[in-house]
Amino acid sequence: MSDRRRIVVTGAGWVTPMGHELESVWQRLLAGETDVAKIDRFDASTFPTTFASQVRDYDWTGFVEDTARHGQPGKHTQFALGAARQAWNASGLGDASDLDRHRIGIYLGAGEGVLDFSSYQRTSLDAWQAEASKVDTVQWGAAANRFLDGPGEIEQEPNMPASHISREFGLRGPVYNCLTACAASTQAIGEAASILHRGDADVMISGGTHTMLHVLGLTGFNRLTAMSTRNDSPKTASRPFSRSREGFVMGEGSGIIVMETLEHAEARGANILGEIRGFGSTADAYRITDMHPEGRGPGDAIIQALTDAGIDPAARMDDGRPPVHYISAHGTSTSENDSIETRAVKRAFGELAPEIPMTSIKSMMGHLICAAGAVEFITCLMILRDQEIPPTINLHDPDPELDLDYVPNVKRAAKVDTCLSNSFGFGGQNDTLVVSRF
Repeated sequence: MSDRRRIVVTGAGWVTPMGHELESVWQRLLAGETDVAKIDRFDASTFPTTFASQVRDYDWTGFVEDTARHGQPGKHTQFALGAARQAWNASGLGDASDLDRHRIGIYLGAGEGVLDFSSYQRTSLDAWQAEASKVDTVQWGAAANRFLDGPGEIEQEPNMPASHISREFGLRGPVYNCLTACAASTQAIGEAASILHRGDADVMISGGTHTMLHVLGLTGFNRLTAMSTRNDSPKTASRPFSRSREGFVMGEGSGIIVMETLEHAEARGANILGEIRGFGSTADAYRITDMHPEGRGPGDAIIQALTDAGIDPAARMDDGRPPVHYISAHGTSTSENDSIETRAVKRAFGELAPEIPMTSIKSMMGHLICAAGAVEFITCLMILRDQEIPPTINLHDPDPELDLDYVPNVKRAAKVDTCLSNSFGFGGQNDTLVVSRF
C-alpha cells in the first residue's frame, strides 16, 4: 500500500554470547569468530551435548537507572534490559523533547525464563507417595509454598521482559509478546510494524530475548536429536549448509530495536538505520518438528514479504542485480532446515536464487532461539550500513545438493541495498522481513 506509514529503525542493541556491545560483536562476526565452548553454568557432563554458545561476564545492572526498580529479574529479562538500553540510547529517544510515552509500545518475541529446577524437583519428591505411585497434590502445594520462591516463579514468565522494559523507560503504549519458538522475534518485529502502520503507536520497542541454556532446555533438544553432539570440537560444531552438519548449537541472548514511523523519526532528526518494507508470515500445516520437505511454508513467507514490500522476486534491477542483495538464513545446521530453506529460497527467486549471498550467523553465534531472528535482523542493518557480509563459518565440505551462495568462511564486500531475514520455528511458524537502506 503506497499510502501506508513508512517504518524505519532508529536504534539497535544486543546481548550475545560473543559480547554485549553492538560494534565489537559486529566486527567479530565479520572476522568469523566464535565463543562456543563447554557449558559451565551447570554440570552438563552427562548430557549428549556438553557445549553451548553461552553469554558470559555480563552484568545487567550497568544498563538500568535504578536496580531496585527491577528486583531480581530472570536471565531472559536481564538480557533484554541490556539490549533495550543500547537501542534506546542509540535512537536518541532519551534526549527527545515532548516525548509521548503513551504512544510508545513494546512487542517482543520473548521466551520463558530459567526454571528453578532444584526447588521444583524437591517439591515434587516431597509430595510423591511411593506406595500409591502418585503425587499428593495437596502436599505438593504445601511443599511448593516452602521450597519455591514466589517472585522468582513470576520472573520466569515470558511476558516479564516487556514488563521490565516498560518500567525502565516509562512506556505506556500497546504491549504484546509472542512465543512462536525460533520465529518469535522476527514475528514480533513484523507485527510491531503493523501496529505502526495502522497508527496505534508512533514508536515500538521490538525484538526478542531467551535462554534455554538450562537442564530442561538441553534435555528437550537432545531428546529431539536436534542438537550437535560434536563434543570434541565445539567451535566447529555449528556448520550450516555443510555435508557434515548434524545439529544446531544452543545459544542465548537478546536483540532489541527501536522502530518509528518515518514522520516521527524525521520530526526529531533521528538517525535512520534502515526501512522495514515487508513482512510475511505463514504456517506449514505439516508437522510439529519438521517443515514440509518442499519448503512450502517458508517459501510462501518469503514471497509474502516480498509482495508486501512491492518487490518482484523475478525482476532484476536496472543495474542487473537481483531485487534482493542478501539473505539472512535461518540456517540452523540441521539436515532438514538447511536443505529445506535452500529449496524455499529457490521457490521464491527461481533462477536468480544462486546470485543472492545467503549466510547464517548461527555458525558463529549459535541458535538464540526466540532471540535469533532479532539478532539476525540487526545483522542485516549492519550489512546495509557497512556493505560487508559476514561469512558462514565451518563450511569446508559443502553439501553438493545445496548449491546457493553461502559466503563460506570469509567475509565479503558487496553492494547491498535490500536484505531478507528468515526465521522458521518448530510448530510450522515461518516469518520473513524485508529491510532496505534508507
